[in-house]
Amino acid sequence: MLERPAAIGELRRFAQKFGVMALVDKESKRFAELGLHYAQLSDDRWLEKLSMEPLLLRMPLVRNANQLTIGPDEAVWKGWIGAR
Repeated sequence: MLERPAAIGELRRFAQKFGVMALVDKESKRFAELGLHYAQLSDDRWLEKLSMEPLLLRMPLVRNANQLTIGPDEAVWKGWIGAR
């Protein structure tokens, strides 16, 4: 993510399923450094910011075909592997 930022279109897929704020790591150091605790941004502006500032993203963002997860979710990942 630091070498090649996430595309806004890819982030939008996750945001459509989970909501934009589910992508934001509010506990991250970068979130605090940017003073975003009281930020009131539109969803599109958040997506732009997340694309430009990957350290704000909750990780990992995992996509398996059309299935998505945010954060560590080993049970879901194992289900994906078992379904093959």
